[in-house]
Amino acid sequence: MSAPLTSPIAGFMDYSQRLQAVLQATDWSGVARLAGELRDCWRTGRQVFLCGNGGSAGNAIHLANDFLYGISKTYGSGLRVNALSANASVLTCLANDCGYDQIFSMQLAVQADKGDVLIALSGSGNSPNILKALEQARKSGMKSYAILGYSGGKSKSLADVAIHFAVDDMQIAEDMQLIVGHMLMQWLYQNRPGA
Repeated sequence: MSAPLTSPIAGFMDYSQRLQAVLQATDWSGVARLAGELRDCWRTGRQVFLCGNGGSAGNAIHLANDFLYGISKTYGSGLRVNALSANASVLTCLANDCGYDQIFSMQLAVQADKGDVLIALSGSGNSPNILKALEQARKSGMKSYAILGYSGGKSKSLADVAIHFAVDDMQIAEDMQLIVGHMLMQWLYQNRPGA
């Protein structure tokens, strides 16, 4: 005989309370720095790259859409943005031929220029491909930001600016990536050049 089901409402309330606790405890200064950086990228035409694994890969693709179109909604007027997790052909080629740890750094080595920006999304902050991307960003003269959960891992010290949410819950860590992205999107829309 299977165990009786627990109430979903109690679980939902617990989840929402844990998410609210993270939001209320957050120092938003790193996000403010990223907002200014992205607005300057928009003004000067510098590129923005996003990367992440799993749910964070999906968030990178989602936010690339928001930064390309959602911040302006004017034809040809968004950020020059690229989600490094978006091209399955490139990802599988690099993973197969060079190793999964190289899938983001090798793209940056070809596409990124000095002064471009990397936004790395990671729950743990310890994924080898995220670490190599941050290392490549430094080598290329890029500015790097990392949106992290848990302890922040090794990415916390590798990124130029770590936006760290000290929460031991992968889903809430991934929620925070999107919340930060949506905050940035709305701020950029409100402060778009020429508005």
